[in-house]
Parts: sequence; structure tokens; C-alpha cells
Amino acid sequence: MSRRKQWTAILVAAFLVLTVVVAAQTEGGKRVAKRVSKMLNPDWTPEKGTYDQPAATLGEKPAQPWTETTINSGVNKQPLKGEIVTVTGEVIDFSCYLQLGKHGAKHKDCGIKCLRAGQPIALLTQDGSVYVLMEEEHDPRRDGKTSLRDAAIEHFAQVVQVTGTRTTVDGQKALYVQGFVSPQSR
Repeated sequence: MSRRKQWTAILVAAFLVLTVVVAAQTEGGKRVAKRVSKMLNPDWTPEKGTYDQPAATLGEKPAQPWTETTINSGVNKQPLKGEIVTVTGEVIDFSCYLQLGKHGAKHKDCGIKCLRAGQPIALLTQDGSVYVLMEEEHDPRRDGKTSLRDAAIEHFAQVVQVTGTRTTVDGQKALYVQGFVSPQSR
């Protein structure tokens, strides 16, 4: 086979491969973004709820990103920039997820024990992003007068919708949630 025929065959093959790839990324003639999840062990599925129909809602939508107690506790009374958002994800134990990739119904018993022992609470989104969940109100959180941990234990391994204030520092994501201050500390 001549070099010209070889190059022609290579170009035709490359064109066919490209055509198949583009066709795979379209639906009804419209280009569709390919969804790639970075979720560890995606076959370890939640016990309840879906990303389209969460099992529960956690957090109250605040009027402002930060409460007075948080602002007063900030350096020069200036907390970091925060944005009020609603995020859907699975309630997980941050420590076991980062160390072992565990989440979902298969990890429920262990995860609840870890949360009861004080391990960090997190929210695992469908795309694999992880948000540490914390109570927004600084002083009650510091003084142990909040109940977000109880709600997280109740909804462990469930997909829930969480509203709160999002911050990101050096790639670390956190969602500060309002509505879990114990009544006696208000």
C-alpha cells in the first residue's frame, strides 16, 4: 500500500472515530454535556432519596449569609465571603469517605458510629464534590448548643437537600447551615 493510501486510510479512520464520539455526545441533534462523576465507589448507593427527589430538607434559608454571632466572632468582625446556596447530596461521614471511600447504605452503621463519636459530617454531591456540613451560628456551635449532628445521624446515607452558606478555602468546601440552635440557647 502506498503512503498516500495509508494516510488516506488513517484520516478516514480518524474521521469515523470523531463522528462516533460527537454522535455519542448528542441527543436529537443537540450537543449534550457529558457528566463525569468523581464520586468514590458510586455502586455504594444511598439508602433513601435520589438526587432528583431528596428524602428530606435540612437548613433554613437565611436572609444574610452570616448571623450576628458569626460576624461578631470574625477577625475584625469580617467573616470570609459566603454565598447562600441549596445543595443536594448524600449525608456521609467525612473521615471514612476520605480514608476508605465508604458511603451509602452499606456504610450506615459504621458512619453513624463515627458521627456519634464526633467525626465530621459531610454532604456528597452527585458529581463527587464533598462539602463539610457545620452549624452556621458560631457561638452556639462552639458551646455545643446545636443539633445538626442529630439531624445528620437521622438522615445518614440519605440524599437530602441542604440550604446554607457556602465557603471555599483553598479548594476545601463547607456549607454552614442555620436552624439547628437549641431553643434554650436562643
